[in-house]
Amino acid sequence: MCNLSDDSSNLLDMANKFLASLEEPFVGRHEEALVLTLSLITGEHVVLIGEPGTAKSAMARRSADLLEAKYFKYLLTKFTEPSELFGPLDIAGLRRGIYKRITKNKLPEAEIAFLDEIFNANSAVLNSILSIMQERILYDGYNEIKVPLWTLMGASNRIPEEPELEALYDRFLFRHNVKPVDEEHWEGLLDASWDIEKGIYIQTSKIMDISNVKALNSLLFKVDINNIKSKLLRMFMILNEKGLQLSDRRKGKILKAIAAHALLEKRYQATESDLIVLKYTVPKSIEDFEKIGTILMEELKTKDRVMRELEEITSNIKNSRRSIQQMQSFDPRLLEIYKNLKAAKSKVQNLVQDVEDEEIRKKAEELNDMIESLSQEIMIKLNM
Repeated sequence: MCNLSDDSSNLLDMANKFLASLEEPFVGRHEEALVLTLSLITGEHVVLIGEPGTAKSAMARRSADLLEAKYFKYLLTKFTEPSELFGPLDIAGLRRGIYKRITKNKLPEAEIAFLDEIFNANSAVLNSILSIMQERILYDGYNEIKVPLWTLMGASNRIPEEPELEALYDRFLFRHNVKPVDEEHWEGLLDASWDIEKGIYIQTSKIMDISNVKALNSLLFKVDINNIKSKLLRMFMILNEKGLQLSDRRKGKILKAIAAHALLEKRYQATESDLIVLKYTVPKSIEDFEKIGTILMEELKTKDRVMRELEEITSNIKNSRRSIQQMQSFDPRLLEIYKNLKAAKSKVQNLVQDVEDEEIRKKAEELNDMIESLSQEIMIKLNM
């Protein structure tokens, strides 16, 4: 296994700083920040799918703000014309019998691109976007224009059902279903939203440039993935049995996602915990996102994952405690929180079942004590 050199260590510090800075202004959006960062490290494309108002576009824009790279963004409609994305035809050139586009500040010159409502692409632009994503080439008339695109980020309110969009959708290695933040984050969401309304913004400065991203990408192939191959193959079999089929191409590219996740953890050795990237690379339909989460919960019970989930539950419990302290006796919301606490206790029990690690068991005991104490507070307020 490789040891981290000073240069490599600096690059991985930079990647983690990028991830933390991308997530910073947003409440409850760690997974979205993670999947965008993984897409940049791997040089693969990513699409965020979810209802309006879930920060999809804002997160993509912030990733560009943190990255020194040629950037292009556009909102697609079914009426979008090729010239809007790829540049207008050079009229003077046409008069001389030369067919070419003026691509300055357009998609063909971009290193990072964001296309909002990407599945609104009409047939006039669809094939060109597809060839750019797949081959990094724009086929335009008699011209083949090599483009510097590194990662294309897409956003959509829906998963495409039209057959003509299947190839485009398949080119996104990373797919993430962006949901509204859960109840435990509502208070933080209100605080952050109010700051924005007052004009208070978290300052943005460039953290990486495109050469840093490419250097990170070159580290992928130093990651030892051999020890997780058998587990990965088993996961492919389980997924196939559950109706989650993967193309041969996607199976191979998932290795890059695994290696990128290991790098973010500052490891040159892939472990079972890195298979969490299956959550972002396997799903196709909305139902698949829920299904893969359940499968991974059952099949991947690594220490890192369990500790991370216990920490998340702890954070939610602390948020609930602050809410309870502000509530009056007999507040009907107390009953809902009480039910959530019971569900959290059951989740903790499921997480640590059959786990022998002493640190995990101690953390679970502390969390159960917190839940029990908070449940007692609710019962007192409800006079039960």
